[in-house]
Amino acid sequence: MKRIILSLALIAASTLPLTAGTLVGVDMADTTTIGDQDLVLNGMALRKKFFIKVYVAGLYLPAKQSDGAKVLDDDTARKTVMHFVFNVGKEKICEGWNEGLEANTPDASAALHKDFETLCSMMEDAKKGERFEFAYLPGTGTEVSVKGETKGTIAGKEFADALWASWIGEHPGPGEGFKSDLLGN
Repeated sequence: MKRIILSLALIAASTLPLTAGTLVGVDMADTTTIGDQDLVLNGMALRKKFFIKVYVAGLYLPAKQSDGAKVLDDDTARKTVMHFVFNVGKEKICEGWNEGLEANTPDASAALHKDFETLCSMMEDAKKGERFEFAYLPGTGTEVSVKGETKGTIAGKEFADALWASWIGEHPGPGEGFKSDLLGN
């Protein structure tokens, strides 16, 4: 009987996704794939606004990296998952993107501003437990997925760098601690 229970437990455990970490009850897988590129979970961070826990983010890169500037300089695949732990309206999400762009890319071109307008057009209200995913693949662009539905791809490394700078740039919107956690520091 013990062997049967142990066998069933091992089978059940082997069908669960591998997680690299848990933060405020949110699990993130330890690896993901974009195209044919395998990525590892670099770090997880909690976005708080005042005392409210808003979302948990996971940053995936080809290899662990603790330098945000290097991540932005490299033209390699990357992915960020935002798992919401609080309901947030589309307008607030777009406000955050625009603030991130202004803070980290103050001389942004008209084309980059247009790309951020496109990003905002893809956003929806987020409810607790829903995920938004952003996956950059060199030569293809940044695929935007909202609640499991691919909304489109925004071309160019310039857009990808401006988007990721919102989290790991010189002036990350969610704060230095958030950036440090995503970079595994």
